[in-house]
Amino acid sequence: MSVFVIILTVVCVGEFFYILHTRKQLKAWLEFLKSLRKAPRQNSFAKGNGLLADINFELNGILEENRRQFVKLRKSENAGRQLLTDLSHDVRTPLSSLIGYLESLDSQNAKEPEEYIHVAYRKVLDLRELTDMLFEWFKLSSDEQRYQIETYDINELTREIIIGQIPLLEKRQISFSADIPDDEWFVRIDKTAYARIINNLLSNAARHGKCSFIEIDIKRQENRVLISVSNNGIPIPENQLPFIFERLYKCDSSRSGSGNGLGLAIVRELTNAMSGEITVKSIPDGKTTFCIALPLVVRKN
Repeated sequence: MSVFVIILTVVCVGEFFYILHTRKQLKAWLEFLKSLRKAPRQNSFAKGNGLLADINFELNGILEENRRQFVKLRKSENAGRQLLTDLSHDVRTPLSSLIGYLESLDSQNAKEPEEYIHVAYRKVLDLRELTDMLFEWFKLSSDEQRYQIETYDINELTREIIIGQIPLLEKRQISFSADIPDDEWFVRIDKTAYARIINNLLSNAARHGKCSFIEIDIKRQENRVLISVSNNGIPIPENQLPFIFERLYKCDSSRSGSGNGLGLAIVRELTNAMSGEITVKSIPDGKTTFCIALPLVVRKN
């Protein structure tokens, strides 16, 4: 009986000290949680092992994830403000020119009315393109973009897109070459998104690369198809290549012109959404090539 009493006493004493230790740690946690208001970057630490240490580990993980989300949100807010600032400038410039030309026409002071109308029309097209690109970017960044993924012959689809762009390239006096196989190579993509990718790359080369020649070629590489869009325009500096697809990023003024830094960002977002990959290389005094890699669909006979 005395042995039982001794064991019970030892257990009780052990439980007593364990409770004291737990209360001490809980109190430390309470103080730590209160201190987060003043120093949100600090972590909580628990000595030893066991349940409390595991809880402490999970708590630190939650805090770290919240910090990452906060930093991401802050960057997104800053980027949003920067986007609005840049776009307000991009909109204001053609809008001011448009108003000036229209005022001259309205007051009948225009020396060459037809030329003024032509310039005003170009400014309206610039504004429409900018607006369309802005709405598309917001749809992508807010995950509101909906894709209709279907199986297409990438060679035939690319030919159709190119045919639609030939008048624009001819108007800009840009020579064009395409090396597209007659074979049927199937991929699963959103037709509209793919057309937007190719059109953006062609527009980027014509407007910002200031090129005189564009070529598109399609090759097969194992289980992928590679669509390359090259131009002989102003090369992209090597130190800027890693950032070329970043939102709002603009190259040096000699290349970017009136770009808003969204076109290539949209290209990358759309490519990623279709399980693809896009890369770029630019050779000084040579050509700049954007290469899109898409997974092939193997059809069984």
